[in-house]
Amino acid sequence: MAGRGADFVQSLERGLAVIRAFDHEHPELTLSEVAARTGVTRAVARRFLLTLATLGYVRNDGRFFSLTARVLELGYAYLSSLSLPEVAESHLEALVAEVNESSSVSVLDGHDVVYVARVPVSRIMTVSISVGTRFPAYATSMGRVLLAGLPPEELDEYLSAVTMAPLTARTLTSVAALRTEIAKVRTQGWSLVNQELEEGLRALAAPVRDRTGKVVAAVNVSAHASRTSLESMRRDLLPPLLKAAAHIEADIPGPRRRG
Repeated sequence: MAGRGADFVQSLERGLAVIRAFDHEHPELTLSEVAARTGVTRAVARRFLLTLATLGYVRNDGRFFSLTARVLELGYAYLSSLSLPEVAESHLEALVAEVNESSSVSVLDGHDVVYVARVPVSRIMTVSISVGTRFPAYATSMGRVLLAGLPPEELDEYLSAVTMAPLTARTLTSVAALRTEIAKVRTQGWSLVNQELEEGLRALAAPVRDRTGKVVAAVNVSAHASRTSLESMRRDLLPPLLKAAAHIEADIPGPRRRG
């Protein structure tokens, strides 16, 4: 092909083609579908998919493959496939306008939450938050919502491997206590974290589900403890947050139904 010299690496081209095979209409693909969409053999597609899975960019449930949030590091291919930031942004803006507090959407990547959309109103944290920012899931409201949405075996795997450092004096550092909190979050459908990630920061989060009911993201509002009590967060911020989560869910493209 024109423009391809002796230094052109075809295997890299094929690996990127495998990543690009996934999009908002095809969030999950079988091995055969990946091969067909990329124009390579099943054996070649299998090698690339298993390599990407080993590196953490692809997950596999036994039959279907899908991208993980780690693909963000390669140029936001994950965001393009999910269309989540585009879907969420207008709803975050409406939520922020209503409650006058910052709001974000994140996804779970390994032991961390990764921010994929954010609408701030003021800087209330000592660290700057932007798309791509990562925080440990165990200490965040969005992380606990995402952990509560995991299948039991995946949650057990997370809890057996996580290292829970005391980020503040309030941070939960016991696996047993975290498991209890996650069970509570799963039952009530939202999470409230009080100054566990950073002193002075309170955050409330709710799950965002796809049309199969799977938790695919979390949306939050955050406020400073000096001006917003825990009771006012539950009373004044939780209802609009749950409404925003429902609006985001309604706009997420649904995965293909499979027989």
